[in-house]
Amino acid sequence: MRRLARDILLMASATLVSRVFGLVRDVTIADRFGAAGPYDAFLVAFFLPHFLRQLLAEGALSTAFVPVYTAARVADEDPSRFASNVLSWLVVLFPVVVCVGVLLAPIYLPFFASGFAPNKLALAVRLARLLFPFIALVGFAAVFMGILNAHHRFFVAALAPVMFNIGMIAGALLIAPRFSVEPILGLAVGVLIGGMGQLLLQIPPLRRTGLRLCFSLWPLHPGIRRMSRLMLPALIALAVTQINLMVDNKLASHLGDGGIASLQYAMRLFQLPVGVLAVSIATALLPRFSADVARGDHALFSRRLRDGLTVAALVLIPATAGLLAIGRDLIRLLFEHGSFGAADTLRTAHALTYYLVGILPYGWVFVLTRASYALGRSGLPVIASTLAVIANVACDLLLVGPMREGGLALATGIAGVLNATVLIVALRGRLAPIRSLLPPLTKVVVGGAGVYAVAWGVRATLPEGLREAAVFLPILAGLAFYGGFAGLTGLWRIARQSAEDPPA
Repeated sequence: MRRLARDILLMASATLVSRVFGLVRDVTIADRFGAAGPYDAFLVAFFLPHFLRQLLAEGALSTAFVPVYTAARVADEDPSRFASNVLSWLVVLFPVVVCVGVLLAPIYLPFFASGFAPNKLALAVRLARLLFPFIALVGFAAVFMGILNAHHRFFVAALAPVMFNIGMIAGALLIAPRFSVEPILGLAVGVLIGGMGQLLLQIPPLRRTGLRLCFSLWPLHPGIRRMSRLMLPALIALAVTQINLMVDNKLASHLGDGGIASLQYAMRLFQLPVGVLAVSIATALLPRFSADVARGDHALFSRRLRDGLTVAALVLIPATAGLLAIGRDLIRLLFEHGSFGAADTLRTAHALTYYLVGILPYGWVFVLTRASYALGRSGLPVIASTLAVIANVACDLLLVGPMREGGLALATGIAGVLNATVLIVALRGRLAPIRSLLPPLTKVVVGGAGVYAVAWGVRATLPEGLREAAVFLPILAGLAFYGGFAGLTGLWRIARQSAEDPPA
């Protein structure tokens, strides 16, 4: 395999390790806190720091940083000074953001959780004030990640979130018991420990890039202005997208204790296949997209984009089928113990079923938005996400009454479908002939249907009470079927060809 395949595999492996630790984290949290009021309060308190993390750090900042840094490297325009400029301004910006978030917590949290009782809201305020410094830690970590990705050093950058998960696991197991009145505060301390670990883990490989960093606010590197132009639409797009989560949380806060938590647990399983492959593909492709555009090689750009969408579908469609077949059993195995009961399993499984509508669309959105930013069409994701959010909020209000958490999840899936559709239509001129996607997609859909039938059939033959067997046997049967099907229909050959760097 060539270097793109290697990079994707390295990132996918590191991301898989991170996601496994993320599952261990969620299993630990479910055991200690269940789907009860204190965890609802934690999730609402963490919403704004997480929102700003997406807005100012891992989302808009990192996405805008990589194309500009890559262009500076290609043109030999002193990328070290550009990176130093960015980091120096963040040293000034993030303390201000943290102070504002801490001081205004009693003002914005009642809006986010209008259905909370006063004592639950007061707990959320205390948690938010403790959690807000996380945004500064993860902000610097995101720039380090962008630099490493631009140098094609993907593994450690993808592995860094493991430290965040380890910090939260330590918070739940070791620190929370020390807070006898409000153990959930220990989980917030774990978030800060994890954020620091995510930052520190990337420093050794960062030093090996040869980058020379110094504190430099002025004069501004020319790339700062270009990055700012890219960031503004990205900030708007991500802000609009985060409205989905805000509306979901606000409506779920009226569904009683556990409404927000059940959505969160279901979302974790929904994000597992998207995060392991789609994010890895999109991250590995972004510096390549940027280099193709900088060299004016539009044919190579188009092929990379088509192949990225193809590889994402090859994995995400059968993953969707498998989760649809055994989702409830998987939730029961992972979460149903300690403070997490059978009713919580049913509630979470109900949400997961409807989230699955969006797995492939959201996977494609990751790839398509990176292509848009590399092309300098940063306004396109804004338009797509704005239309998606309008649809999401409308569907939320329409479906939450009859379907409760399931309606909120289905609205998210519908929004993802619309988002991906708008991006594909807008980029069709840059995409290799769309009809070339149809033959492999048809095969994958047929294979996905087979995965569902096999997994469901194996599960149906097993008696109740065999938690491990009800998950692992259908998974193994589905994987065996899909592996054989992919070999017979040539899907593996398509995957190998798509995952290689085409000749320049």
